[in-house]
Amino acid sequence: MRISVCMATHNGERFIRRQLESILSQLTTDDELIVSDDSSTDGTVGIIKGFGDGRIRLFPNNTFYSPIFNFENALKHAGGDVIVLADQDDVWLDNKVAVIRKKFAAKPRRYYLIALDGYVIDENEAIISDSIFARLNAGKGFWKNIFNNRYLGCCLAFSRELLEIALPFPRRVPMHDMWLGQLCELAGETEFVEEKTILYRKHGASLTDFKIRFMPVTQIKRRMFLLYYLLSRKHRL
Repeated sequence: MRISVCMATHNGERFIRRQLESILSQLTTDDELIVSDDSSTDGTVGIIKGFGDGRIRLFPNNTFYSPIFNFENALKHAGGDVIVLADQDDVWLDNKVAVIRKKFAAKPRRYYLIALDGYVIDENEAIISDSIFARLNAGKGFWKNIFNNRYLGCCLAFSRELLEIALPFPRRVPMHDMWLGQLCELAGETEFVEEKTILYRKHGASLTDFKIRFMPVTQIKRRMFLLYYLLSRKHRL
């Protein structure tokens, strides 16, 4: 079982070394870490290159200006049987890859996606919550996740078969993790695994907001587009 870890970076020099170390220590020589960098102006690319690790495949000098399509670029280069998403500022616990291998070895389903729980930490790695899932009220359910997405990208691992039907991403998709989770809800099987496998870092520059707010009209329109894209893609199977 070959694992492809896909990471999207942008001006992540503050935390990325710690994250790369936590990932690479768990990968075999056959696995790979694919990094797509979106116009970083700090030392991010230099830090990545400084590892000199042949398992890292770096694709710099992109101008997506979007985490969605930066992740899509990384995913397009993935060659593994199992795809794992990684944020640039988290830390993987030592059990993450082992848990993923065990779950996928036991599942014959073609379209399979898991979300793994973790601790929420601040910028200094002090724990501020014992469970990402508890903060998100996470769980399966198509309609539940259409309105308030609980498929947090840094928690996700999924089968190559799911990747192949997920690409290319629709241009108006709200977020890449929502697209992947909801597509697998329709096409296959998703699972929320309560074992803690990451330290998810919340800081001033992080994207995810745990506070669920009423969606403005623009957000509702994006969900309508998402429903259309999901149903259209499912009909191709």
